[in-house]
Amino acid sequence: MDIPDKNTLLTRLKHYLSVFDGPLALIIFLIMSVGIITLYSAGIDFPGRVEDQLRNIIFGFIIMWIAASVPPQTLMRFAVPVYTFGIALLLAVAAFGLVKKGARRWLNIGIVIQPSEIMKIAVPLMLAWFFQKREGHLGWREYGIAFVLLAIPAGLIMKQPDLGTALLVAATGFYVIFLAGLAWKVIISLFAAGLACLPIVWTLLHDYQRHRVMMLIDPTSDPLGKGFHIIQSVIAIGSGGITGKGWLHGTQAYLHFIPERTTDFIFAVFAEEFGLIGNLILMVLYLCLIARGLMIAMNASSLFSRLVAGAITMMFFMYAFVNMGMVSGILPVVGVPLPFMSYGGTAMVTLGLGAGILMSIQRHRKLVQT
Repeated sequence: MDIPDKNTLLTRLKHYLSVFDGPLALIIFLIMSVGIITLYSAGIDFPGRVEDQLRNIIFGFIIMWIAASVPPQTLMRFAVPVYTFGIALLLAVAAFGLVKKGARRWLNIGIVIQPSEIMKIAVPLMLAWFFQKREGHLGWREYGIAFVLLAIPAGLIMKQPDLGTALLVAATGFYVIFLAGLAWKVIISLFAAGLACLPIVWTLLHDYQRHRVMMLIDPTSDPLGKGFHIIQSVIAIGSGGITGKGWLHGTQAYLHFIPERTTDFIFAVFAEEFGLIGNLILMVLYLCLIARGLMIAMNASSLFSRLVAGAITMMFFMYAFVNMGMVSGILPVVGVPLPFMSYGGTAMVTLGLGAGILMSIQRHRKLVQT
């Protein structure tokens, strides 16, 4: 009597797990495993940090499973409501949001949320929906409307101020516009115009944002203040050498020289303990993640699916590139976590949702968009 029950259980389990894309899920699992190992070392002075992150990972996989179970057609129907809801939340933040450390980024609706995180997914969904509806009739007018749809949330987020998230949202949305067929001459013209506007942008930046840029140029000008983060993280990465100091043998983290070592600067802890070889292995994992995402985008069955998959994949790339560049001292310090490694629940939910959408697109790639 037990055998049929076991077979039924295995069949149901196989059915539930079939929504996951095997290669993508494996890559994410490996990166998360590296993250937990590193977090155990980095957070040894933070009791409960590993347990909390394991809970975040489980919740992230639940979100991933739910998103992977939703067909792309349904995601397309939700694009406009989610975008509109996100804009409404951003306006609410601007009106009566919570202020922490001089920034108005959070909203209390019974629980404290950060609406800007929603827009990392809502913006590419909205733009992909827009281009899908106008497929075959794309012109200057459509691209202009798309830039307006992108500029509204990016501007509201920058106003909070949260320059890092605003740039991520803007970049993710721009990837959709680029993949929709924006001409290279327009991209080059926009890049040139952006360079020309840099002096104006500089005057609009907040003091702390200017300090971050100046510290990128010369962190030694304030080694115990604004430049402390960059200097100590670069020292940690360099001291790891080729093979690293070994797991649990890093000195920069244990002596509390690396700030935010469980979140934004976890890569510095990893590099110190596992060295250049470990860094190369981690980069290969991220390259596999990006390659799998682009493969899913190429095989997608509709313009909407291709644009969303491409934008989410490039969002993963932006997260990894900006974080590693920031920790290595080649980019300004911004609050961008390392995907699937840094401690944090909000980022895990956003990344899990993005990965789930990729899996949904891969699973339903043979369906025809109507």
